[in-house]
Amino acid sequence: MKKRTLLQSLLVLAAATLAAPALAQGATAIKVGVTAGPHAQIMEQVRQVAAQDGLQIQVVEFSDYVQPNAALAAGDLHANSYQHKPYLDQQVKDRGYKLVSVGHTVTFPIGLYSKKVKSLAELKTGARFGIPNDPTNGGRVLLLLQAKGLIKLKPDAGLKATPLDVAENPKKLRFVELDAAQLPRSLDDLDASAVNTNFALSAGLDPARDAIAREGADSPYVNLIAVREQDKNQPWVAKLLKAYQSEAVRQFIQREFKGSVVAGF
Repeated sequence: MKKRTLLQSLLVLAAATLAAPALAQGATAIKVGVTAGPHAQIMEQVRQVAAQDGLQIQVVEFSDYVQPNAALAAGDLHANSYQHKPYLDQQVKDRGYKLVSVGHTVTFPIGLYSKKVKSLAELKTGARFGIPNDPTNGGRVLLLLQAKGLIKLKPDAGLKATPLDVAENPKKLRFVELDAAQLPRSLDDLDASAVNTNFALSAGLDPARDAIAREGADSPYVNLIAVREQDKNQPWVAKLLKAYQSEAVRQFIQREFKGSVVAGF
């Protein structure tokens, strides 16, 4: 019995000794925040690629645009992947977050949708139009409407234009500002609405088929991976970015979203 116990102890010690180098070099575990839908789907692919490089990713889903940055700033996440730089810059300015971008991910050309008209030209005078209530996405939609000839903004409006910056509005569109996540549900009540692509896809809308207008492929609103400023040079950041910008993830984006979401790297 003593010999058997000694033998078992030696086997356990040997196994531990052999495992020690693997544990020393072992997998780093991080939490990455995403919004539900495409960002979560893509990050699941990133998780699989990163695992091959010793990086274990726990994907944490959120239902709005506010909480992922709050959670990251609080240290509850290591990184997040859901926003473009104008939005991050505005959050940093408004809330004092020490967050930085470490690399590009994807672009979601924003679309305009309606259950009442089939084109922007069909919108009647005084039509109620839904736009995101955050400054960067709201301004993004107003710039798109200007590009489509429906409104004209003040020359100095910039990327953060608001309805107060509308200088010309021939159709007298009435802008209804809502949380971005609520915009798909607004289509029953409004004449038309802008909907961010991730929320459109989550609501069962096909941007290529259902949008009555969309941003061009040259949109400047490429999404990014954000981390806390103090972590930007951590080894896991490079591994996360490498996994995201891999050819396997690029092919998944092309195959899964067929142009509704575009690789920005």
